[in-house]
Amino acid sequence: MAATLTATAPARPRKLLGSRRTRVGILYALPVVAYLLVLFVYPIFSTLLLSLKNADGSFTLHWYADALTGVNLSVLITTLRISAETAVLSLVFGFMLAQAITRLKPILAGLAMLVVVVPHFISALVRTYGWIIMLGDKGLVNETLTAMSVPGAPFQLLYNELGVVIGTTSMMLPYTVLLLYGVMRGVDRRLLAAASSMGAGRVTIFRRVYLPLVAPGLASAGLLSFILSLGYYITPALMGGPDQTMIATLINQQVTKENQWNGAAAQGVILLLLTLAGLLLVKAVSSLGASRKKRSAS
Repeated sequence: MAATLTATAPARPRKLLGSRRTRVGILYALPVVAYLLVLFVYPIFSTLLLSLKNADGSFTLHWYADALTGVNLSVLITTLRISAETAVLSLVFGFMLAQAITRLKPILAGLAMLVVVVPHFISALVRTYGWIIMLGDKGLVNETLTAMSVPGAPFQLLYNELGVVIGTTSMMLPYTVLLLYGVMRGVDRRLLAAASSMGAGRVTIFRRVYLPLVAPGLASAGLLSFILSLGYYITPALMGGPDQTMIATLINQQVTKENQWNGAAAQGVILLLLTLAGLLLVKAVSSLGASRKKRSAS
């Protein structure tokens, strides 16, 4: 019997490859595979090799050690901190905005979502310069605060961490609103009505019923904002100061000014690993939310 299994096992792949449907599927898949290999796998593999090479071509971990010490480590911590702050603020404002839109009539909700999404199609550079004009010492925000005789006005809203977080939050907000709006629209309102009919107050309904239902969406939206902020370049470079240098800006400086491709490659690999970790968390949260929905449905 074992001999029979051994003899028939190699025959199965040959039989599958001999199928016309399989051959056509492989033929259709070849361009996609070639595309992924040339434009994704090869650049990542080349960057990884570059980050492991010394000046003489020998193997080294010096560039990773350099990326995780001194000024480079400070830049990495700053990147993580600003990305976390952006994710939190995007969640707060995105939650309030998405919650308000779900309460509107379908036509008004569609118009509101259009207002949220359309600015995203404008160049990030143009939007960043718009924020610079608004937040400057003579900008609309400071002029309004000065006219209202607010103590301390005009405020320094640019070229510091506050300016960077304001800019990056505005860039991430459409993603957060779109994600949360879809999750909130899927909440069964009958569950809220049932909780209300049993005597639960608004705070209790929100905390015990509504929030657990939208929690997977909140986690996914926050992680998405965090991941996108990790590699953001334009807004931090234009609205931040020397103390707000982020890892994307550091990579650009190492390549264009210092001609240090090996160090930049190591920074890029670290950024890629952080992004992959975030994506795995998003996947885990999505799977947890799906399994929770199945359990509640059953």
